[in-house]
Amino acid sequence: MKRIIAILNEIKQDVDWESESNIIDDELLDSFDMISLVTELDEVFEVTIGLEHLEPENFSSVAAIAALLAELGADVEQ
Repeated sequence: MKRIIAILNEIKQDVDWESESNIIDDELLDSFDMISLVTELDEVFEVTIGLEHLEPENFSSVAAIAALLAELGADVEQ
């Protein structure tokens, strides 16, 4: 999960991503940030996050993002 937090910190540094549980509901990322996040996650974790995965619950927290990546076959612990 450290890599996910590092990616989020590259996008926006002033958030405590580890404790945040409502990334989408609290509007911590705008649409451009989300595009950057998905692109970076795709590249770093070598997965394809499709339109069907772009649901708020998949991006509500670092744990939710990790679960999505794991579902897509990524090694999120590496």
